[in-house]
Amino acid sequence: MQGLICHCFGYAAADIERDVATNGKSLIFEHILAQKKAGGCQCAEKNPAGR
Repeated sequence: MQGLICHCFGYAAADIERDVATNGKSLIFEHILAQKKAGGCQCAEKNPAGR
């Protein structure tokens, strides 16, 4: 998927842009941060760059 920003949850740049246009801010970003804080992030395993 082109423009993939979050490999853990499959969010692309277009998803975040659409989220901001709809909600005035990124609820997706808030979701990612909450999941990361709760230990639900697997960036090191899923992201080819390892982050």
